[in-house]
Amino acid sequence: MPKFLIKRWHGLHHLWAFVLMLFMSIALATYDWKLGVLGLVLSGAIGVYSVLAERAFRRDLKMYLGTLSYRVKKANREVISDLPFGIILYNEDKTVEWHNAFITNMMERDSIVGESLNDLFPTLSQAKEREGTIEASIGNAIYELMFRFDERLLYVRDITKQWQLAKRYEEEKLAIGIVLMDNLEEVTQGMDDQQRSALMSRATAEITEWANKFRIYLKRLTSDRYLVITDQRTLKQLELSRFVLLDEVREIVAENKIPMTLSIGFAAGAESIVELGQWAQTSLDYALGRGGDQAAVKVGQRQSFYGGKSNAVEKRTRVRARVVAHALRDLMRDCDRVVIMGHKMPDMDSLGAAIGVLKAALLFNKEAYIVLEGVNPAIQRMAEMLREDERIAKRFITPDQALGIVDGKTLAVVVDTHKASMVKEPRLLTLTDKIVVVDHHRRGEEFITNAILVYMEPYASSTCELITELLQYIHDRVLLDVKEATALLAGITVDTKSFSLRTGSRTFEAASFLRRNGADSSLVQRMLKEDLAEYLKKAEMIRQAEIVYEHIAIAATEQGRKYSQLLIAQTADTLLNMTDVLASFVIGERPDGLIGISARSLGHMNVQVVMERMGGGGHLTNAAAQLEGTVAEVAQRLKQVLQEIEQEEGLFE
Repeated sequence: MPKFLIKRWHGLHHLWAFVLMLFMSIALATYDWKLGVLGLVLSGAIGVYSVLAERAFRRDLKMYLGTLSYRVKKANREVISDLPFGIILYNEDKTVEWHNAFITNMMERDSIVGESLNDLFPTLSQAKEREGTIEASIGNAIYELMFRFDERLLYVRDITKQWQLAKRYEEEKLAIGIVLMDNLEEVTQGMDDQQRSALMSRATAEITEWANKFRIYLKRLTSDRYLVITDQRTLKQLELSRFVLLDEVREIVAENKIPMTLSIGFAAGAESIVELGQWAQTSLDYALGRGGDQAAVKVGQRQSFYGGKSNAVEKRTRVRARVVAHALRDLMRDCDRVVIMGHKMPDMDSLGAAIGVLKAALLFNKEAYIVLEGVNPAIQRMAEMLREDERIAKRFITPDQALGIVDGKTLAVVVDTHKASMVKEPRLLTLTDKIVVVDHHRRGEEFITNAILVYMEPYASSTCELITELLQYIHDRVLLDVKEATALLAGITVDTKSFSLRTGSRTFEAASFLRRNGADSSLVQRMLKEDLAEYLKKAEMIRQAEIVYEHIAIAATEQGRKYSQLLIAQTADTLLNMTDVLASFVIGERPDGLIGISARSLGHMNVQVVMERMGGGGHLTNAAAQLEGTVAEVAQRLKQVLQEIEQEEGLFE
C-alpha cells in the first residue's frame, strides 16, 4: 500500500485533537476531579474508536484496491482481445511474437505466431521501411497497416468499407467527351444529298450504338460534333476497349473509299465542371493536332492517346492557309523585329522553313534573324549554299546574340517543332508574348501554350510545304531567289524521301510554285549526296538488323561506336526499302552520349505511338526518341514496348 496512505499528513489532526483533549481533561480535573476523570475516560474511548476505525479503513481500502487491480487486468485482457483493430508484436527478423484476437479472425487461423510478416502481407516486401501506412489486401478485404518500428509494433485496421466508398466516389465522378467527325466537309464535297445523308446515317448509327453499348449519354451538337457525358468507371471501360468506335467507323466508310475518321476528346478528374469542359476541348485539340482518327483522354495529370492508325487526311481547301497567312502578316507589321527558331540539331526542313519565314519578314522591311549555332552534317551543304549569299548570311545569329535583342515587341516564330524543350534557346520564349508556331508534326503532350498563332497541320509533308503556302498569301508579290526557293524545296524533298512518302496534291503544288521561282532540283540532289565513308557506316549498322514480328526490322549498333542522328535516321530509311519490311527501328549511340532511336514505317504501323512510350514522338510514319543508358538496354526496352502494343491492340493496322 502506498506510504502516503499509511502516513497521511492529513490524518495528524486526530493526534493533535487527542493531545488537546488530554490537556483539557487535566485542566478540568484541577477544577473538579470527577469531571476530569470523566473527560479522560471519554478521551480514551474516542482514541480507541479512532484507532479501530483507522484499521478498518486500511483493511477495506486494501481489499478494494486488490479487487480493482484484478478488474483492471481483466478488462485490459478483454479490451485488447476485443479491439476493432489488430495488434501484432514482431521481432527483429519480422517474425510474429504475439497478436490479439482480431488477427486470428482476420487470418481465419488459431495463431500466426512464428510466421514472417512478409509472408502474411506480401505488399510489405515491396514497400520501404518507414513510419506511415500501407494498404494490403487479404482475400476480399483491404487493410491499413500502421508501423511503429521503435516498438516493433504493427496495427492492422480494416478499411474495406472506406476503400469501397472512395473507389465508388472516384468511379462515379463526371467525365465529359466530345466526338468529332474529322473531315466531314472535305469527304462530302461532290456528294449529292442522298449520298451525304446515307453516309451520315451510317456513321451516326455506329456512334449511337457505341453509346448505347456503354450506357453513355450522347447529344448531337452540330452535324459533325457530339457531346458525351458519362462517369469515370465507363471511361475506364472505353480505354480498355481502346475506343473501338474509331476502327468501326473507319471500316464502314472505307467500304465506300471515303477517308472519313473520328476524333474523340475525353476529360475527367477536374476541380469544376467548367474546367472539365475546357479539358475535354483541349483533349480534342490534342487528337486533331496529332492527325485525327484517335482519342485523347485526360484524367487529372494523365494524358493518354488511343488509335491514330491512319494518316492525316489532306485538306482540299486553303482557307485556313490564307487566314493564317493574313494573321502572320499583321503580326509582322506590328512588331519591331522577327526572330526565327527551329529545333535542336536542325534538319533541312527546319532550316528551309526558317528561310521562308525570313523571306516573309524581309518583304515587310522588318529586322529578322534566324537563331543557329553550329552546323551539323544534316544541314552542312545547305548552310554553305546559304552563306554564299551575304544578304542571308548576316541574318544568322547565335542564341546568346538573340537573347540580347529579343524584347516584348519582338515576334518569335518557331518552325518544325511545337515543344519548348526542343527549340535551340527556350529562354527566348519567355522574353516575348508574341509567339507563332508553324509545324507539321502530330501534337504531343508538351506544347508552347502561350503562342498567339498556331499553324499545325499533320497532313502536310513538311514545314517547308506549309511555309510555301503561307508565302503565296502573305504578300501580293512574292518573288523568291534561287537559294531561297531551293532551300524550301530541299526541306520538302528530305521529309518526303524525294516525294515518295507522305505526299499529297498540295505537296506537289507547293513544289511547283518553288520550281516556278527558280528552285534548282539538281542543287537539291547535290546537297543530298552521301559520303562514301558514311555509306559504309550505314552498311555496318544494317548488318546488325534483325526481323521481329515478321515485318519489323530492328538494328542495334555495337556499344561504344558513335553515330550521328542523321546517319541513324538514314539507316532507318534504307531498312524500310527491304523486302517485307513495313517498319524499321535503328538504335545507336550519338556523339553526345545519348542513345538515339529513329523509327520509320510505310503507314501500316504507327511508329509515333511506339516512340511516345519511349519518351519521344513524331509522325505515324516517322518518329524518333533520345534516351539515356546503353544500346542493349534501349533495344530491350523497345522490344518490350512492341510486345505491349501487340498484346493491347496489335502492331499493324
